[in-house]
Amino acid sequence: MPVPPTPARTPQEQLPDPRRWWALCVLGLAQLMILLDSTIVNVAMPSMQSDLAMADGDRPWVVTSYTVAFGGLLLLAGRIADHAGRGRVFSAGLLGFAVASAAAGAAPTAQALFAARAVQGAFAALLAASALALVATTFTDARERRKAIAVFGALGGAGASLGVVLGGLLTQWFGWRWCLLVNVPIALVTLLGTLWTPRDRTQRLTGRIDIAGAVLGCGGLTTLVFGCSQAEAHGWTTPAVLGALLAGVALLTAFAWWQTRATAPLLPPRLVRDRRRVAALLAGSALMAGQLSVSLYLTYYLQTVLGWSALASGLGFLPISLVTTTTATQLGTRLLPRLGPRVMMTAGLFIAACGLFQLTLLDPQSTYAANVVPALVTFSVGMGGSFLAIMTAATSDVPPQDSGIASATVNSAQQMGGSIGSAVFNTVAASAAAAFPGSARAATLHGFTSAIWVPLIVLLVAAAATATLAGGRTPKPPRPTPPSEPLTRAVPRAEAEPSGPDMALRGSRQGQENPA
Repeated sequence: MPVPPTPARTPQEQLPDPRRWWALCVLGLAQLMILLDSTIVNVAMPSMQSDLAMADGDRPWVVTSYTVAFGGLLLLAGRIADHAGRGRVFSAGLLGFAVASAAAGAAPTAQALFAARAVQGAFAALLAASALALVATTFTDARERRKAIAVFGALGGAGASLGVVLGGLLTQWFGWRWCLLVNVPIALVTLLGTLWTPRDRTQRLTGRIDIAGAVLGCGGLTTLVFGCSQAEAHGWTTPAVLGALLAGVALLTAFAWWQTRATAPLLPPRLVRDRRRVAALLAGSALMAGQLSVSLYLTYYLQTVLGWSALASGLGFLPISLVTTTTATQLGTRLLPRLGPRVMMTAGLFIAACGLFQLTLLDPQSTYAANVVPALVTFSVGMGGSFLAIMTAATSDVPPQDSGIASATVNSAQQMGGSIGSAVFNTVAASAAAAFPGSARAATLHGFTSAIWVPLIVLLVAAAATATLAGGRTPKPPRPTPPSEPLTRAVPRAEAEPSGPDMALRGSRQGQENPA
């Protein structure tokens, strides 16, 4: 009896590369650096302002110039990665980020610092879009991919918290410039590590990039992030802020309309038709809004209410990093296969909201160990448990050639959620504190306990929306060819599944070749 020939393995079916875990170390280090840089300058800002003679009104641009470029260019960066290759874009992002960090650390004026920070944000967008895509395409086994995404996400979450700690240490011991220069050796070491990572062999997109979509999408995200970043200092109803927000909404509306008509859209509509992916984007934006609100709350509470130093306040963030990392890598990877993304996202958002509720109960007599740490642990358990499910749902069932834009989409959702959430939190906190009749210390605490209700409600609403949306059916993968049917050649999906006249023609041919 003849033995049917063994079908050749496709590139996606090849044996896993033994260097894939080394690749995760490289990609995770880059993710750590990106989010580290978003918070490391916060503690150093007073020293920057003094050395560079920076006006009070210009001080927010140290952070704003980075976040505006980062958030605004993510979609374009994701599509560039799909066209040029994720590995190539990742290496270019590392080199550019190192050069921009060196320029920022050596900036002679405030304006030079703002420009260098904007360039940092642009290259950070390239890194963020390509890194998560490489994790998703490097780890093809579902179980290994869960572990890889958990470690990758935990390192990113730790970076935002460790940035405050490292910023305090570097500012106190070496000066504020090292908060920026520290990125140079990290980026160069990471770039050297790419020499031993597996080569990205996923299919690339061909043709032109949707320039009109890039202008509309990136322009809309940029103006929205800019408007939210300026709301704290100038108010939501000022012409500049209100105009930026309205312009951003108008541009994104035009972007959504254009994507349904473009020949090669920047963001293919098929990616946002999956209800589970939409739920993941909502959950990711809400979670980032909560995370940044907690960071602002904790920074001011420890320094203003408890009177801690900048260095001690930075160390106060360590429970967030430790618990988030442990929950994501140990608990999330075990529960996600059993419970699924819907339950994990919904439960994680609800648990995180419970942690924020504990923060609303703080009063001037509360202590860090007895009152703050339990709230941080609860919030971090929810964040670590839901993050893995969010990333898995957002990047699963995506064609390899769309992995860059899918990764950029979830990063954009998080960036927008963080920008809007932190701006609203700051505004509500300042208004509540100004209206409180007590002492300055009591007024500050009242402002933060009042403002934390905003991200708390957002998390609860996102949990309800996730429970509803993520329950939708996802398309099933095509049924594999039975072993008894020899596979002669691989055919494209469009050829393998004809429709219309082609289906009728093939049916008639089969009838002629195989008469009953």
